[in-house]
Amino acid sequence: MISVLSYGRLVARAVLGGLAQTDGRDYSLVTASCGFGKDFRKGILKKGMCYGDDACFIAKHRTADVLGVADGVGGWRDYGVDPSQFSLTLMRTCERLVREGRFTPCNPVGILTTSYYELLQNKAPLLGSSTACIVVLDRRSHRLHTANLGDSGFLVVRGGEVVHRSDEQQHYFNTPFQLSIPPPEAEGAVLRDSPEAADRSSFDVELGDIILTATDGLFDNMPDYMILQELKKLKNSNYESIQQTARSIAEQAHELAYDPNYMSPFAQFACDNGLNVRGGKPDDITVLLSIVAEYTD
Repeated sequence: MISVLSYGRLVARAVLGGLAQTDGRDYSLVTASCGFGKDFRKGILKKGMCYGDDACFIAKHRTADVLGVADGVGGWRDYGVDPSQFSLTLMRTCERLVREGRFTPCNPVGILTTSYYELLQNKAPLLGSSTACIVVLDRRSHRLHTANLGDSGFLVVRGGEVVHRSDEQQHYFNTPFQLSIPPPEAEGAVLRDSPEAADRSSFDVELGDIILTATDGLFDNMPDYMILQELKKLKNSNYESIQQTARSIAEQAHELAYDPNYMSPFAQFACDNGLNVRGGKPDDITVLLSIVAEYTD
């Protein structure tokens, strides 16, 4: 048996909880990007939204904000194929689908799947492989929907702590899941994962949440605690502040990638797999840094 006073408190909590869950405001993402190709010492875009063999996109539609990163598999260069073409075309196709409204916010795997099959149907064969990560904010429901194939990924930071993160997908050490289009003679000899194999998640976000979406060039060179230290420099949700912090994170990862004495997350993972490795991992780096903000036209 509970007192009238206690009952009143329970009702008040329930009402307040209901109000929080039915916040009528739309949310949006304020996003900035920065990156480095591993063959460059300056953070410049190679072409389109492309840093080295990495590619990315930022797109908005009536009901959602959508981000994506992809990491072209560099091994194709040994066969005379430009790895950046596959990742860049994949991301451009995803962006076009979003801008045309040909997607459902709660199904980012659908964006990836439709884009991949469009590439398969091209009259001119586009050879290559890529990892991919798609992040979708449903403005009205305040839910983030994600799809991650391979070792690119995302972090969601709230109150200085990581509250959500993607799961890395590896076949074995340094061999991530990947979308591939091999030449006919190489069918069966090239790793080729289905977009449906992507790890997916959905969860609520709050105003002020920070979302970091990046390729493995970041995560292989910077552990969480270093990323969180850099995110402390983010003072507000102004684009300029976000851009400055994204650049700071990308620059630090780029520097660490070329430090031969640094025990990077990649080197630690290699040691865990029986390899004697030390130093950073020179790689293309792409960083998309977002803050959840109230939507304004």
